[in-house]
Amino acid sequence: MSKLNPQLATQGIPNGLIVETQTPDYLRAEQQFIQLLTTENLDQQVISDSDIVNTFEQTLLAALSIAYANTSVPETARSANRFLQRILYRINRLNLFWFDDLKHYINERSVYLQWVRSHIETAWQTWELTQLNVDQLRQLDVKQALIERAKADLDPPISDNKRYLREEMTTAGYRHLLAIASLDGLVEASRLSRILGGASNEIQATLIRVLLEEYGNGRFHRKHSTFFAKMMAELDLETQPEAYLDLVPWEVLASINHNFLLTECKQHFLRYNGGLTYFEIAGPSIYTDYMLAAQRLGLSETAMGYWELHIREDERHGQWMLDEVALPLAEKYPAQAWELVLGYDQEKLIGDRAGAAVIQAIKAAEQSLLTEAII
Repeated sequence: MSKLNPQLATQGIPNGLIVETQTPDYLRAEQQFIQLLTTENLDQQVISDSDIVNTFEQTLLAALSIAYANTSVPETARSANRFLQRILYRINRLNLFWFDDLKHYINERSVYLQWVRSHIETAWQTWELTQLNVDQLRQLDVKQALIERAKADLDPPISDNKRYLREEMTTAGYRHLLAIASLDGLVEASRLSRILGGASNEIQATLIRVLLEEYGNGRFHRKHSTFFAKMMAELDLETQPEAYLDLVPWEVLASINHNFLLTECKQHFLRYNGGLTYFEIAGPSIYTDYMLAAQRLGLSETAMGYWELHIREDERHGQWMLDEVALPLAEKYPAQAWELVLGYDQEKLIGDRAGAAVIQAIKAAEQSLLTEAII
């Protein structure tokens, strides 16, 4: 189907292919890919006329060789990562329904799209695993490790980023925060729903309880995403999902795409639930930062209602995830239980990286507004 070597993802640039040395035109390649998504009979079209994907594939090849190379200049690596994570997100989002034109889903089972996703995920996830000492995680007492991590992350020390949010962020920065967070906040817990089918058991029942609370127990006005939309509306922000996609740093997209991968592949069931355990345990501390910022800025209850709701409910969810999901899974799958800790640590690492990128984006937006005001 493609001229790209299938070993590209793990071995770099394939023999015989020369990547152009100039900066790849990521915008052009992404626009081409967007057109491919709604091309009738995409797989057949790619087979009969490979020219329709040549530009995109050459850019994909270049981005993969740049994003995960230790010698990459930070700015070039950032651009490559942004392109790759945006392409991956555009494929992954097809796993959810957006109540839009049904024609947008004509290629949701495309073999070509699966090929593109696999190439990006393989290279990216290989790199992600190098960020942790996996061999060490395999040797841990899983239950003890999870309990100790949960205790530490329930009330972490005040970092510079947390202090900035609580004490310095402006109203403009808060609006920018909501705009970025809306990519996930307006489709609250949708990926969790992808792991709930199958054999009935106590673990499944607990996960369903978590989902039901995230979904307002079936009442739209109580759904968490509804509270998020109200926050945005209160600050005159667009409440349409994905309205602010172009503002989202690649690190945040990576967090979203990572969870798409874990929920769509049942072999990663333990890893996802380890990650969800961290997310629910750490949530109240993170949301407290946002709520304190909103209070300091004198914003209304509506403009911070989502945070208040999450602080209250996620304290309960975190305990459920540890006691009724993660620890029982460790008993049921002793040989693979270390993957729960891997998932926990990865979610924390990727989340911290995303959080730092968001702070950087907020500061840049604030500085831009300040410069405009001075001019």
